[in-house]
Amino acid sequence: MKLQTKRLILRPWEDADAEALYTYASDPDVGPAAGWPIHTSVQMSREVIRDVLQAPETYAVALRETGEPVGSIGLVKPRLQDVKPSDRALELGYWIGKPYWGRGLIPEAARALIDHAFDDLGCDQLWCAFYGSNAKSARVQEKLGFAPHHVEDHGRVEHWQLYQN
Repeated sequence: MKLQTKRLILRPWEDADAEALYTYASDPDVGPAAGWPIHTSVQMSREVIRDVLQAPETYAVALRETGEPVGSIGLVKPRLQDVKPSDRALELGYWIGKPYWGRGLIPEAARALIDHAFDDLGCDQLWCAFYGSNAKSARVQEKLGFAPHHVEDHGRVEHWQLYQN
């Protein structure tokens, strides 16, 4: 499935995206802020595409103008530990390459995915979290209308927020 916005195409990840993924995922300011390790090779990025990013409801955030993937966004079952979500709840996760920070691309992509979650997937609760040190992610969630819910501290403080349609 593909979703389109004014500036973006959300599409499945492909093996051919490995070099573009490596370009952004090798930046030490990107992965650790989202909770995953810095990519150390194109091969590692290719493996992440195959093992993680080709999951259902996970999309490359690609620029409409060029088709280049510059980030990722997806929906998964919530990984909440301290709260039991509804049976139809989903969790939103995202990241974008540093050259694209501050351009409003992730909020744009997230709005399309939020609509898809509620309209097409039957979601009734949408959860999202950010690590305490990741103010940029917190700002994205604020722009999207997520409301603070609770904090979990299992080795790394996560601030959980909830969006209900």
